[in-house]
Amino acid sequence: MTPLLQPASLSAPEFYSRLARLYDVLARRGPVVGRLREALVDALDPAPGATVVEFGCGTAANRPYVERALGPEGAYVGVDFSPGVLRVARERGAARGDPGRLVCGDATRPPLRAEAVDACCGAFVAGMLADPAAAVRGWADLVGPGGRIALLDLARTARAGWRALNPAFRLFVRGGSPPGTAQSLGRSPAAVQDERVAAAHRALREACADATYRTLAGGFGRVSAGTVE
Repeated sequence: MTPLLQPASLSAPEFYSRLARLYDVLARRGPVVGRLREALVDALDPAPGATVVEFGCGTAANRPYVERALGPEGAYVGVDFSPGVLRVARERGAARGDPGRLVCGDATRPPLRAEAVDACCGAFVAGMLADPAAAVRGWADLVGPGGRIALLDLARTARAGWRALNPAFRLFVRGGSPPGTAQSLGRSPAAVQDERVAAAHRALREACADATYRTLAGGFGRVSAGTVE
């Protein structure tokens, strides 16, 4: 079944669990995703040997990029609320000889000890959170002063020459949302995603002394990073 034909009673974790393997293919092989993931980790710039937590890790497609930056002494921890995507992430890790540290939990209530986390990141997750700014502030508290935060998100572009693709992006967001999302929001999920992404990246700038921001992929990709004050 396509996302638009899923039962209306399906919860968000169940929805993403059912689509876990399809999502994994898109997350690893979709257009420009490799470049976007590299940009996220480059912006995060974690210290070798650090412990990095990824919120909304999905099938842990970012894990190889993060671990490459951390080196053998570092640690990647993935957090996601969907058991199905974590199951795929563990299978992928086991095939490489290391299932990894993957936790089923809520990105807005991190199930982690602050003293154990040096940096954190989130990819394509801000648009899924009801209050992304509050979540980012919580992540800043988790890593503490001197800790690093980075965000990678997608939103509609304002770039001339690329805006013609915004209707297709709007359909992409709607098709990838749990059943009933548009009705519950009362408006376009893409419009809500734009607002949530902007709020999350603004919260990061407010929490960090040296925040950086760049757009990629025709302006659809947004990457922010900084060091918490």
